Amino acid sequence: MQVVVIAVIGTAILIPLALIVPWFPTNASRQAGNVHTLYHVLLIATVPIFVIVETIVVYSVWKFRMRPGEELKDGPPIHGNTRLEVVWTALPALLIIGMCAYAYTVLRSNEDSKKGEMTVNVTARQFAFEYSYPNQDGKTVVSSALYLPNDRPVVFKLRSLDVIHSFFVPEFSEKLDAVPGITTTLRVTPTRLGTYPVECTELCGAGHSLMRSTAYVVSPAKFQSWLAAQPANAPPPIGTPSPKAVQPGVPGSPSGSSAAPAPPATAGTTPAPSSTATAAAAKAVFTGIGGCGACHTLAAAGTSGTIGPNLDVRLRTDCASAASKAVRGAALDECIRTAIVSPYKFIPSGYSAGIMPANFAQRLTPTQIQSLVTFLASVAK
Repeated sequence: MQVVVIAVIGTAILIPLALIVPWFPTNASRQAGNVHTLYHVLLIATVPIFVIVETIVVYSVWKFRMRPGEELKDGPPIHGNTRLEVVWTALPALLIIGMCAYAYTVLRSNEDSKKGEMTVNVTARQFAFEYSYPNQDGKTVVSSALYLPNDRPVVFKLRSLDVIHSFFVPEFSEKLDAVPGITTTLRVTPTRLGTYPVECTELCGAGHSLMRSTAYVVSPAKFQSWLAAQPANAPPPIGTPSPKAVQPGVPGSPSGSSAAPAPPATAGTTPAPSSTATAAAAKAVFTGIGGCGACHTLAAAGTSGTIGPNLDVRLRTDCASAASKAVRGAALDECIRTAIVSPYKFIPSGYSAGIMPANFAQRLTPTQIQSLVTFLASVAK
């Protein structure tokens, strides 16, 4: 009776305490509500078991402790209680089966397709996310930020262009890997207006910690206004993917459903992107797929890495040194290009080989490298 009373009192105290603890971030999706409810049900089911087990352990340690003079005494031989053993085996088994069945129904409910759901393509690459909205008013919208209408079901089509990434919005309580070569599907129905972080939760390289984006959940009317204001079939904000990485649904991919159509050619002219668009694309490469900001400080890109040279302080001065000019060329843009594609031809003072990746010529497209060179040369102090 002592054990039973203690267990009942402990359960009555711990269950409310467990339920008021803020285990999760803000609930911002219908799926998050389902997950949170499941977690609370599991708490209610498991807290009594925890209390009962711990109460019996503590009671047994106290009640059957060794007294002075009993050091050589052995306990009396006893026979187990078969009925009790059957009960404490069957009841936990039934409880586990019940919890698994409930968890399965929640999983299926979260994964079920919904009427009127909107498709958003999510492209992941080292180290950035990119979003495209196919066939909206006859055009494809590409964005580096995720915009979603409130209370409308969304199906995300996840694709990776290089390594395994993971798409996670903590407030949605939904997460799924983006795996190279296949398309994975995640469904979410946002239910709360606000701004939320998008994170990669799969270690994907040196710039993993910087692989972040922002999700904006807005009213349906505001979402439609934003969508209408976006340019049709714009170039991918984080750079055109390598021809080896093309997939259906990937912005800039010739085989993708969201690929931008080629503009009509004009004899004798070559269209050039605006300097603003080029700088934005280069900054996206610097802070995203290139992962440069993880190691370098550059005010123009908003980064503060300390592993490599501070580019605000040393980029122009290092390139102006005689030793650098002899190896990397006298022109600033030539020096920067060599530093990117062949970083160990010249190593700045205070640093050693083996720190900076030497495969940017393979990881980045020529367009991305050129945009980086132009961007860095324009902001070098």
